[in-house]
Amino acid sequence: MNKKGLISAHARDKIFNVFGMFCTFFALLILVVLFADILIEGLGRINWSFLVNFPSRHPDQSGIYTALAGMFSLLFFTIIIALPIGIMSAIYLQEYGTKNRFAKIVEINISNLAGVPSIIYGILGLTIFVRVLGLGNSILAASLTLALLIMPVIIVATREAIKAVPDSLREASYGMGATRWQTVSRVVVPASLGGILTGIILSISRAIGETAPLIVVGALAYVPFIPEGPLDQFTSLPIQIYNWTSRPQQGFIVNAAAGIIILLLFTFLLNGIAIYLRNKWYKKTSL
Repeated sequence: MNKKGLISAHARDKIFNVFGMFCTFFALLILVVLFADILIEGLGRINWSFLVNFPSRHPDQSGIYTALAGMFSLLFFTIIIALPIGIMSAIYLQEYGTKNRFAKIVEINISNLAGVPSIIYGILGLTIFVRVLGLGNSILAASLTLALLIMPVIIVATREAIKAVPDSLREASYGMGATRWQTVSRVVVPASLGGILTGIILSISRAIGETAPLIVVGALAYVPFIPEGPLDQFTSLPIQIYNWTSRPQQGFIVNAAAGIIILLLFTFLLNGIAIYLRNKWYKKTSL
């Protein structure tokens, strides 16, 4: 390549770097502006009464108590449904499953399911859990729907974490006379636990902010009571925020901004825990 070609390639590379930095800073600027606007609008509304009050038609008296209770109930049932199935499926596919064409088709479909829009899972949940199984617009129906939503993410993350465990650890365990299950349960899973937990937390943080599947399965916008069982009707914080944004009064817009701040705090907390566990796991495995 001649000198002119080298200069031209260098110029294109520099232009691309500048363009990439511009796009990154532009996206961050929009994010900062939106976040600042939400903070200015809703930060003053956050107080103890906002957290413990029931919904009301008066904006200054309305709170997110039932929405938080519904959200935590949803997450509880979603976790106990999705985690055992997702983790055991990943362990089977990675450590026990036969590597044939059918297994490859299953793996490809699981990876594709992780990117399916959440509204599709909502329609599936409405058809199977609400109508066919007759669960109605209950916490259990919504939890099963969210479990289907996050299960592919858990399976993919768990498989990647298990795949990262060095084969030397498995061979050392087999050399000591351990069975396959003993090797998997006492060596492979503990060594990959940080990556597994990271995938679990990130999937839960995704489930927290989902609104479309909950609307489809029949989450209520106004719930003046605390759900006491899995078959009770419910609402969630994203649904409550959506309801407030549809109201014409300015007070409800302020409430929605305050609810968004609370939701973002939960999301940032979960993502921070995931980053901490991932870094701790990498440091442990690099020793």
